[in-house]
Amino acid sequence: MKELRDNQRCFVCGKKNPIGLSVNFTINPGSQSLQATFIPTDNHQGYEGIVHGGILSALLDEAMAKLAFSLVFPVMTAEINVKFKSPAIVGEELFITGKLTRENKRLILAEAAITRGPIIIAEATGKLLRIH
Repeated sequence: MKELRDNQRCFVCGKKNPIGLSVNFTINPGSQSLQATFIPTDNHQGYEGIVHGGILSALLDEAMAKLAFSLVFPVMTAEINVKFKSPAIVGEELFITGKLTRENKRLILAEAAITRGPIIIAEATGKLLRIH
């Protein structure tokens, strides 16, 4: 397998991707967690005024994988389970969190969530496969 490298072109967080989301994650190594904010635009909608579920899923996936990768675990997502709780509205600030919950030789388990104030928009759990 090819070595995993960050060339800054990731659709979610890449600063060199002109059509990407350009999300800036803040990583807390001590708590093995991260956070970010994102304000979706009309370009991110599915139904009129509602953020597409694929965009939300990508944000959740990136929150888990970027955190593991940033903490020196080269990983790829092996499984993701997303639960949508409430619609995300175009133009409203979303808060994204992620945390690592467990790890062993091959897998890292993680969780992520997207909220708008006290409202949970979507939650995810993921299994991340270590790449050696």
